[in-house]
Amino acid sequence: MKDFTLHIPTKIIFGKDAIKKLGDQIKGNYNKVLLHYGGGSIKKSGLYNDVVRILKDNDCEIFELSGVEPNPKLGLVRKGVQMAKENEIDLILAVGGGSAIDSAKAIGIGALYDGDVWDFYSGKLEPEITIPVGVVLTLPATGSEASRGSVITNEDGLYKRSTGGDFMRPVFAIMDPTYTLTLPTKQTFAGIMDIMAHIFERYFTQTPHVNLTDSLCEGTLKTVIQNAYIIKEDSQNYDARAEIMFAGTIAHNGLLGVGREEDWSSHDIGHEISALYGTTHGETLSIIFPAWMKYVYKENVDRFVQFATKVFDVSEAEMDKDEIAIEGIKRLEGFISDIGLPKSFTEANLPTDKIDLMAEKATEDGPLGNFKKLYKDDVIKIYKLAK
Repeated sequence: MKDFTLHIPTKIIFGKDAIKKLGDQIKGNYNKVLLHYGGGSIKKSGLYNDVVRILKDNDCEIFELSGVEPNPKLGLVRKGVQMAKENEIDLILAVGGGSAIDSAKAIGIGALYDGDVWDFYSGKLEPEITIPVGVVLTLPATGSEASRGSVITNEDGLYKRSTGGDFMRPVFAIMDPTYTLTLPTKQTFAGIMDIMAHIFERYFTQTPHVNLTDSLCEGTLKTVIQNAYIIKEDSQNYDARAEIMFAGTIAHNGLLGVGREEDWSSHDIGHEISALYGTTHGETLSIIFPAWMKYVYKENVDRFVQFATKVFDVSEAEMDKDEIAIEGIKRLEGFISDIGLPKSFTEANLPTDKIDLMAEKATEDGPLGNFKKLYKDDVIKIYKLAK
């Protein structure tokens, strides 16, 4: 196990009617709030009215910036940065899913910087300070409600890039599983794949002697899979929704990755698909992860045998290690199909004529990942396995 420092300061307020505790987080702490969200769903549900009422009850001056899209865009972030600077915003409140939260985090770091916020995402500079960000979560997927990172898409060149730091973790996250009961099926299961992918990026490591976090990863994956099937049969099952919502936070708040070298190449490869085609992040991961697994599993067959046996209960009887590893990948593909997500470019109705371009962009700053270092030719092969 590697040395580590774990700092997770986000206050999680979880459960039915958790929104009633929003005022406790605001009162006496914040005066000028930038309310940041996507489209009309929070207005249709009544959540928007609840949030505005609570902010007004606590004497907050409210500024609004709506229009966050999946794969949040730099253009809207720059608009938010300008609003935050002009109005001396002291809290950015993201209401929605990971896109709204990531966009809010970008505004937070950009508002306290004299240059262009993209400097932090292009790797030119590391951010060091932010306006505080609070969250009212409506879509469990990215784990951004307690994570240290943010991912933004630059419309100029269609680059999807990330930045982060512990200081970027939201100060609080209001999490009520009730808000997820009305989510469209596609969003629900794309979010579930996103959660699993965050665990995969940590679980598939070459670091030995990480038994505790191995068990935490395996247990979280099994919980997600079990409750995904429950939701498939009963979309209104609050308990299953609650399990998924909290799993999303645990999957990406850093706990499951302590003491181990993480990978993240599949995310980088998938980002290029989202950047070009606007594909939902969870769907890009359902396409890429099985292909990545098939390409790299021989780098550490034992790790994939452990995955197959511990997560998907593959029997080791009468099979060699390679066969067990492949069976585990097949069962993951079966699960992906069961929840209605694509496993290939073809199933997602995506073209494959820009594979070389995507591989070039993905690796322009160097090879990807740690489980196996992936260069441009490797990434091309993974894309082709996913065709």
